[in-house]
Amino acid sequence: MNDSEDRQPSSRRGRRPREQTPLQRALGLLVRREHSRKELGRKLRAKGIDADEAAAAVARLAEEGWQDDARFAEALVRNRSNAGYGPLHIRAELGTHGLDGEQIEAAMATFEGDWAENARDLVCRRFGEGGPQDLAQRRKAADLLARRGFDAGCIRSATRYDPED
Repeated sequence: MNDSEDRQPSSRRGRRPREQTPLQRALGLLVRREHSRKELGRKLRAKGIDADEAAAAVARLAEEGWQDDARFAEALVRNRSNAGYGPLHIRAELGTHGLDGEQIEAAMATFEGDWAENARDLVCRRFGEGGPQDLAQRRKAADLLARRGFDAGCIRSATRYDPED
């Protein structure tokens, strides 16, 4: 074994990776998935970035179209509804992201499905195609749907599910 095989390339020794700017860090988060302005700012501050620098980076990305609260909200509605969550849960989660009532309603309006059908699908996945068979199963199904954010009408129709309907 000669001397040159023992050495590592000089580019790896003694060099530290360049520190990313707040803008680069924010963009790195956005390329993975959509984030709300509030969430993006919080994540940047958690990484030790000054609050003013974080706000400036988020504002610039929003200005250039990389970050968009409306697009984020639509993606969240789509993802959560596909995961079996109801409108009450989704509205509450959107509210935690700093969106106002108008933005939340606009995002909820993008949902093209039927909440009652989503509730029935969730119940069928958990209790079989026939749905809950006895009172105890119906209560469990109703509790599940309430925890997932479905309203009383959806819960009622899903727990009294008749496959013949």
